[in-house]
Amino acid sequence: MYKSKSLLIGALAMTLVACNHTNPLLDQPNTPYGVPAFDQVKNEHYLPAFEEAIRQNKAEIDAIVNNEAEPTFENTIVALDRAGLLLERVSGVFFNVLEADGNDEMNAIAEKVSPMLSELSDGIILNDALFQRVKFVYDQRDQLGLNPEQMRLVTETYKSFADNGANLPEDKKERLKEINQELGLLSLKFGNNVVAETNACQRFVTDEAQLKGLPEGAKAAAAEEAAAAGHPGEWLFTPKRTSFTPVLQYCENRELRKQLLMDYTTRANHDNDNDNKAVIIREMELRIEKAQLFGYDNAADYILTDCMAKNHQTVDAFLQSVWAPSLEAAKREAAALQELLEQDLPGEKLQPWDWWYYAEKLRRAKYALDEEELKPYFELNNVRKGAFGVATKLFGLQFEPLQDMPVYNKEVEVFKVTDAEGELIGILYTDYFPRAGKRPGAWMNNILPQYIDADGADHRPVIINVGNFNKPTAGNPSLLSMDDVETLFHEFGHALHGLLSRAHYKSLSGTNTPRDFVELPSQFMENYAYEPEVMKTYAFHYQTGELIPDSLIAKINAAGKFNQGFVTTELLSASILDMDFHELTTAEGLDVNAFEKASLEKMGMIDEIIVRYRPTFYNHIFTTGYEAGYYSYTWAAVLDADAFAAFKETGNLFDKETAARWRHLLEQGGTRDAQELYLEFRGKEADPKNLLRRKGFIE
Repeated sequence: MYKSKSLLIGALAMTLVACNHTNPLLDQPNTPYGVPAFDQVKNEHYLPAFEEAIRQNKAEIDAIVNNEAEPTFENTIVALDRAGLLLERVSGVFFNVLEADGNDEMNAIAEKVSPMLSELSDGIILNDALFQRVKFVYDQRDQLGLNPEQMRLVTETYKSFADNGANLPEDKKERLKEINQELGLLSLKFGNNVVAETNACQRFVTDEAQLKGLPEGAKAAAAEEAAAAGHPGEWLFTPKRTSFTPVLQYCENRELRKQLLMDYTTRANHDNDNDNKAVIIREMELRIEKAQLFGYDNAADYILTDCMAKNHQTVDAFLQSVWAPSLEAAKREAAALQELLEQDLPGEKLQPWDWWYYAEKLRRAKYALDEEELKPYFELNNVRKGAFGVATKLFGLQFEPLQDMPVYNKEVEVFKVTDAEGELIGILYTDYFPRAGKRPGAWMNNILPQYIDADGADHRPVIINVGNFNKPTAGNPSLLSMDDVETLFHEFGHALHGLLSRAHYKSLSGTNTPRDFVELPSQFMENYAYEPEVMKTYAFHYQTGELIPDSLIAKINAAGKFNQGFVTTELLSASILDMDFHELTTAEGLDVNAFEKASLEKMGMIDEIIVRYRPTFYNHIFTTGYEAGYYSYTWAAVLDADAFAAFKETGNLFDKETAARWRHLLEQGGTRDAQELYLEFRGKEADPKNLLRRKGFIE
């Protein structure tokens, strides 16, 4: 997943000037490659840094507005884009650390900063004098001799104002400001509640017999967690995926499987201080009101105007086209698992906490493939080297580990990325292990963006990949599941999108693309993780150094379409639930749990599967900017399956000509229309059948 906390700051903030402060966030850092001085930053630095950056930003905007010269592309549009480096640097440090290594003090700072940033953003977007200058240039754009990227910048800048309230009457502008401020605080509260619930839920097992079937590695990790929590001799399980997933897959104790799945799926859905139901209702009230300020019936259509899909009808039709074959496949899979369950528990019905356990049994029986048999070959550092190697073969990139770099946590690693000629491409941070202050999931983000400054210097980006993979234990390194391998490749695909950017303007660089396009580069990279040619570059047994046998690779590929009905149905149900929320025209009388139940019944969801994200911990749509956008993973999957087919058709996974066209697409960022970029790469529209074939839904 790509993460962004820009809040329009990127395009609308103050130019970095030389400062002479003792605050490391305000000084130009004396660090290698200009990366943030993470090791010098303390919590007390954040609020003063935000205050100063915001003050400078307001002064810069005043200078643009008060410029007596006629508005031009350079003195208005480019001036806005080149603004923001100080605030972007402060925000890049703060929000990345908040989400990856946060604490209560940082949460309190975020609650103070959020309304400040909202007020700043609204004060810029709703500044009529500034908007009139932007509009003047926009209206003259066809006579200015602009190149395509410049034209795109003018258009996107105007749209950012118009779509965020610049054309509203004054009374609606004031109401919009209030809505944006409250939504910012609600988003923080929602995410904090999920983290608090995840950290607070601890389930200790005191009798090892209750863990029959659980792999020794998973037991060792649970024992270490229990000892660290003050319960030596016991085993601790939490709602973190790395903790409970092995239990769902392997543990014979059906009741423990149920307890842990319910711990995970009921987070922030209890009547306590961390309950998110009221937060959701209020967020939906405000999102609907905001959309209706702009003349839309619902939040979905307001949000989708800047996406490839454009409106909710297009998204709904697309989701239904994939939902039907996915659900039918899931029903067939459920029937097969029910037969296995009957052998163990005659008369019992398959439940959600049974699915992973019996799916793993069926996979072993059908393909002689055991996930635990694979993990020893998927040592984290080797897998990362494999992902890096794909980028080397495709684009000639080189990855050099950097020692003694400033980091916010000792587990973070840093790499210098160069091209085949040794030119700097960017800096990549990786942060892969769970901790109390890290939110669940995996993501990529900019720490610093790519752009070309007024002197023509190309500022290369600083990018981070964050995950929550298994920590090394006393006896084992970090060993990944196949899903973890896929996640690492996915986030690295986002990183390449950011690293390879060659845009002139930072608001158009890297991952600043439509949300239903931004997942294409990441999901494209997942394809390489499963290719035998690639697996042989990273899959070495962590104890013996033995290369993964061809027989195991063959089993992995034979099982590639296994359980895809479950995987796709779980994903699509979350996408449809997201759209159902955001197609509401009123939140009056909204009961979150009842609404979820009705949505699942309407789509025909089977009882044996729980939606991937239940509302109260659905961070994607209530905190991270994917509202009415979770469909984008499947939308982009159609594109990525088709894009990978372009390589397959050449007979060479690393075909130089195709790779050059793909790199060109990545370099463009948001400088051109997404559909236009894809058509240029592929030469034709994406064929959805490539995705359906990959999943085994059609021959």
